[in-house]
Amino acid sequence: MKPVTPSWARFVALVAALAVVSSCGLPRVGPNKKEIFAGSVQQNGDAFIVSVNDRVTRATAFVPALGFSDAFKNAGLIGSDSIRPGDTLGLTIWENVDDPLLGSSGPTGSSAAVLEEVQVDGAGFIFIPYAGRIRAAGNTPEGIRRVITRKLGEQTPDPQVQVRRLAGNGASVSLVGAVGGQGVFPIERPTRTLSTMLANAGGITIEPEIAQITVIRKNMRSKIWFQDLYKSAELDIALRDGDRILVEEDTRSFVAMGATGTQARVPFESHSLSSIEAIAQVGGLSTASADPTGVFVFRNEPASIANMVMGRQDLQGAQRLVYVLDLTQPNGMFLARDFSIRDGDTLYVTEAPFTQWNKTIAAVTGTLASVDAVSTAVGASGG
Repeated sequence: MKPVTPSWARFVALVAALAVVSSCGLPRVGPNKKEIFAGSVQQNGDAFIVSVNDRVTRATAFVPALGFSDAFKNAGLIGSDSIRPGDTLGLTIWENVDDPLLGSSGPTGSSAAVLEEVQVDGAGFIFIPYAGRIRAAGNTPEGIRRVITRKLGEQTPDPQVQVRRLAGNGASVSLVGAVGGQGVFPIERPTRTLSTMLANAGGITIEPEIAQITVIRKNMRSKIWFQDLYKSAELDIALRDGDRILVEEDTRSFVAMGATGTQARVPFESHSLSSIEAIAQVGGLSTASADPTGVFVFRNEPASIANMVMGRQDLQGAQRLVYVLDLTQPNGMFLARDFSIRDGDTLYVTEAPFTQWNKTIAAVTGTLASVDAVSTAVGASGG
């Protein structure tokens, strides 16, 4: 039998390697540009492929608008002295008689009657001897004083009444989430608006740019950006008893894949996020493998936007759109700066064609190196 020479072995290995590469392909991060374009509607696929231009950036420029409804913005401030169910009052009553109705008489005259911790019941009433059941909720200490004075004046001459609001469990709100101190806080004169109540709770503990504030009032619910609270005075709404305030981080995100610095689910770091900012956020394009002409954004667009982008009126329901950015064009970087990334988008960067060629050469040369080693070993053993 004729022995196998090293040159013959290298030739066989080269042919075998090329055959394997051509039939099975090499590892890669995902589809290339040609394969993505092959999936377009024009090629009987199921997605519209759209090159980004100025018209497309304007049609797709959409940032979720957050804000309070008119019902929240038009609510007036709660009176700081208003009595509410659950409050506790303190009363002192003087009578200008020797035999008072409420106090006790002594050698120096009648003494004041002190009624401490008079609880406002759930219906908003208090009970005062000889004055009867009096509605306190919604009234002020001065208003209650006048009512008690009038009713007692029918039975004792010129009574003098003092009404004090003591600590109680009246109007309050609850704060939870990313605040300095979570808990239940009373609505008092310095804390009758949203901004002052947040300050009273220690402020927020997350980045202001991604902080959202939700206020839940009975069956109503509204949300704003934290930064907008200090940009627009009308958003600093008056609080109401029972309001629940939630401070949380923005939950929007996009997915980065392909020839980028990292491949992951990436949270938004600001209210709005452009394509160029998203690329920078994941470490930029891979200098060793990225194709700057093949930056794709995959998105499900609502029919209203899809029709504007495609210049049509017949599309119904959500549509699959693939936006293409070519960073090598004269205005490519400007378009990437103006094209907005939205929640749920997939940012995908294709590999440059030479990357697969390099992988092929590396695979073949690696195979030949292995064959050389085997041939050397065979030659040594047969020598």
